[in-house]
This record gives sequence, structure tokens and C-alpha cells, in this order.
Amino acid sequence: MPKKFLIIRFSSIGDIIQCMTVVDGIKNHYPDAEIHWIARKDMSSFLAMDNRIAKIWGFDRKAGFKGLWKQAQELKKEKFDYIYDAHSNIRSIVLKTVLIPRWKRWFGIGPNYALRSKDRIKRILLFKFRIDKFPMPFRGMLSFRKPLQKWGITDFTINKTDWYFPEDLKEKINSSIVNFKDKDDRKLITLVPSAAWPMKRWPVGHWQKLILNLPNYKFLILAGPDDLFCKEIQDTAPDRILNLMGKTNLLESCYLVQKSQLVISGDTGFLHAADKFGIKGLSLMGPTAFGFTSGEQIKTLEVDLKCRPCTKDGSGRCSQDVYQKCMIDITPEWVAREALEMI
Repeated sequence: MPKKFLIIRFSSIGDIIQCMTVVDGIKNHYPDAEIHWIARKDMSSFLAMDNRIAKIWGFDRKAGFKGLWKQAQELKKEKFDYIYDAHSNIRSIVLKTVLIPRWKRWFGIGPNYALRSKDRIKRILLFKFRIDKFPMPFRGMLSFRKPLQKWGITDFTINKTDWYFPEDLKEKINSSIVNFKDKDDRKLITLVPSAAWPMKRWPVGHWQKLILNLPNYKFLILAGPDDLFCKEIQDTAPDRILNLMGKTNLLESCYLVQKSQLVISGDTGFLHAADKFGIKGLSLMGPTAFGFTSGEQIKTLEVDLKCRPCTKDGSGRCSQDVYQKCMIDITPEWVAREALEMI
């Protein structure tokens, strides 16, 4: 009988993409494994691009605790052999209470169970007392893989290149890109200027100078509908910039990343998508500790400051006299030189 796995990771985009690396490990060791995944409904769509995931369970936050409990009862009927809690939050605790109660875990009864620890004590030591107990740089993909070692899953060689995207999606995106590229033969660079928290965003003025430093290239901007500052970047060279701010959903954006020649981004989910796809990229790393990539095709640009990292996700305060010094000191000229070498 094929083994059945359940992966629990509700959010965020970057964490889900980094966690997707465990599918490689599971399939390398259990080729016939049936893999299920539960994620937040608004973040589950791009999981479909990996058709090795047999079923995606989308949790609707509006359903609340009652909806989650009901969904846990449905999951219980699947009788999973392995359950991997890659989130470790209140919602995953609710699921585990139904699927594999604590007393069963104590006595080793029921499904095999693995937990990805958030290392909360280490985080407190790092961010509150500047005592570094983490192996740096902290690579999220590796941290998601580690708990599966207890099941003998150690080979995470990426063996998937045929990512699934619906034909109508590809036609829609390709037509808009082709029309933009056909105007001349200049190569196209994908920019991801936004991030969940402002402090880990590269300054708008730097993006503008980068574009001016690369006059022989065209640019594609991926951003959400609220990232209005992208219009300022677009106005730098409107004939060379296709601004898709708010015009693509998560799956469409992943498809664009997968088709990119080079991605330039801060600590974002789409940077990790490039890492997962094996796409060349430049990672602009500032205040955060956990956004480092794993692939050799992505180069990290960062400056050495004693205050780094100062936050786990970019939501903290800057301690420098020059706000965002860790990002400002990554100069547009430096990024332009690296981009030319890579592309």
C-alpha cells in the first residue's frame, strides 16, 4: 500500500514555497507516496503547480475554529501514515488534537509524526539579547527538511522540472509578455520591489537608479495591488518597464518567475520561488534572519552590520541613525554590476 503523507503549512507564501522542497524528499524515498497538504485557502493555489501533491486542502480563515475542527474530522478519515507539522501554530495544534492526540504521540501510537520547531528560545536570544545561537546564514529550505530525517528521508535532490500551469494561464501571460518583448531584442529582468514589511524593501530610488544603470535591458515588475510605489519605478523608463502590479495572482506570478532569465528581489516569496525553480537571482538581504536561499544560482548581496539581523520578518524597528542602512548600502551600481555578470 502506498504511504499517505499530510503536510501542514498554512502560510506564508515564502514559507510554503520553501517547505515544498520536502515533496522532493518524500518522493525520492517513497515514489508511490500519496501527499496531501493543508494551507490557507488564499495561499493554496500555487501548490497546484506541483502535481505530485495529490490533494490540496484549503482552509478558509472565515470559517474560524469551528470550520477548522470540521476540516480536521475530514482529514482524519484519510488515515495518514505520516503527519508533518511544518507550521507549529494554534491551527496546527487543533489539527493534531484530532488527527494524533498528544497521548498517542507519547506512546508512539497512530501515524508517524514530525514537527518543525520554531526555536523560540533561540529567537528570543537573538533578537532581544543579540546572542546568536542559529547557524548563519539561516536557510529556510534546509530547516523544513531537517525534521524528516527521523523518518529516514535525507535525499532532497530536486527531480522535478515539469511544473504544472493551466494552458489558459500560460496563454494569457505569454501573450502579454510577447507583445512587450517583441518591440525590440533587449533581455528581460524580473523585479520584485515589494515585501510584507517596509523595512526589508529596497528603496524606491535604488530601483529607479538600477533601471537607469541598465539602459539595454527591459524590466518586469511583480507586485500586489497595494504596492502603489511601483508606479514611481515604472515612470523611470515606461517604455522599458512592464508593471504588473496587482494584475497577476500567485500562480500567474510563479509562472512568470519560472520563465524569468534573472530575478532581483528582497526577502520575498517570489525570491524563494526562483530558488525552487532553479532560476538565476540576486537576493537583497537586509534586516531579516530567515530569508536566505539555498540554490547556488542565487547570489546574496548584503552589508556587514553588527545590528543584523534585527528582526525575523522585517516588522521591527531600525536602530541605525540612517534608517534602513542595511538596505541603502546595497547600492544600485553594485546590483547592476552583479546583474550584468549573471545575465
